[in-house]
Amino acid sequence: MRREGLPAWSLFAGLIAAAGLPIYIHAPKAYADLHGVGLGALGAALFGLRLLDFVQDPALGWLAERARARRGASVALAAALMAAGMVGLFLPTPPIAPLAWFALTLAVVFSAFSYLTIVFYAQGVAKAGQLGPGGHLRLATWREAGALGGICLAAVAPAALGVVTTVPFAVFAGIFAALALIAVLAMRREWVGPVGAAMPPTPFREILARWDAAAASAGAADAPVAVTSTLFLYYVESGLAAPGWEGPLLLLFFLSAAVSVPLWGRGAARFGVRRMLAAGMILAILSFGWAAVLGAGDVGAFAVICALSGAALGADMTLMPAIFARRLAVIAPGAGAAFGLWSFVSKFTLAFAAVALLPLLEARGFAPGLENPQAALDMLALLYAVLPCALKVLAVAVLMTTPIEDEAKP
Repeated sequence: MRREGLPAWSLFAGLIAAAGLPIYIHAPKAYADLHGVGLGALGAALFGLRLLDFVQDPALGWLAERARARRGASVALAAALMAAGMVGLFLPTPPIAPLAWFALTLAVVFSAFSYLTIVFYAQGVAKAGQLGPGGHLRLATWREAGALGGICLAAVAPAALGVVTTVPFAVFAGIFAALALIAVLAMRREWVGPVGAAMPPTPFREILARWDAAAASAGAADAPVAVTSTLFLYYVESGLAAPGWEGPLLLLFFLSAAVSVPLWGRGAARFGVRRMLAAGMILAILSFGWAAVLGAGDVGAFAVICALSGAALGADMTLMPAIFARRLAVIAPGAGAAFGLWSFVSKFTLAFAAVALLPLLEARGFAPGLENPQAALDMLALLYAVLPCALKVLAVAVLMTTPIEDEAKP
């Protein structure tokens, strides 16, 4: 039994997710360690790419709606471009100046990533409608569980591959390209038929005018994750003085999120999406703040924090897309352009974290992989642990004061 094609959605979500958050974790550090590019320059490059997204993502949303009749072909092309960009990004020796190659290849990866994300989540609005009552929550559970699986694999793969090869990032990129082919083939039937014949697109100006609660909630939820993702590797290596533990701790964090997904889904079905999402955010604040007081050697304590805060992330990743998709089903049935705006909001928070935090650390004397002054380590702890908790408090406030509950109930 295909279970209505939901496993294919899970696999495709894993592919897209593997090209998102893990790349913000790995790529800057890889180029800093292997090619000597400064943190400030890397942060500026990431921010520049997001300025491109300011124009590009809404345009890709418009394109996704106009290309609806040929959606399967456009998805295959975008997946091929994303795989090619990933292979280029992690070439052992960049063919041109490393910073320029970093920006060029990431532009290809992120452009294809944006298009696939927009099409995938827009298609999900129509797919959820086919699944009947509670369809948005059911689809979100399968989809975000797959996304977390993709993040888990992509987050730890370079470290694991480093045991057996001297070019772990290049091998990871090759595995990613193979996964892209498999995922595209698995989803080939999901772009046609009743789902592909969704309602006519909502005019972009109307989407923008009604872009209130959904955008505010999504942006507020993404900001803390952007901060911790940008600084995680530096915190473990220098703040905890535990190089080599990055992979296991990342795996624990994302596995905890993946395991928690069905629990958050069942809780939302019983108690309501808003309540469970707020509970997840509060769990994140209570568990993660302790990272600010840890120091060298406190790996065990941080592992507990990773497990609890990872479980809290499962709520964000499962319930926020369900809220967003349910709202768009009401205000913007076309959905493609609206998901283009959401894609921009999500990626902008990651890039803003990079451009704001990495140069600030560099200015305080922080250098990856070297002995750092206490002032730099204190700044690292403040930015990594305290700032996300403050942002999470803001996210809870936004969630509880925006009118999304009635539309978000499964």
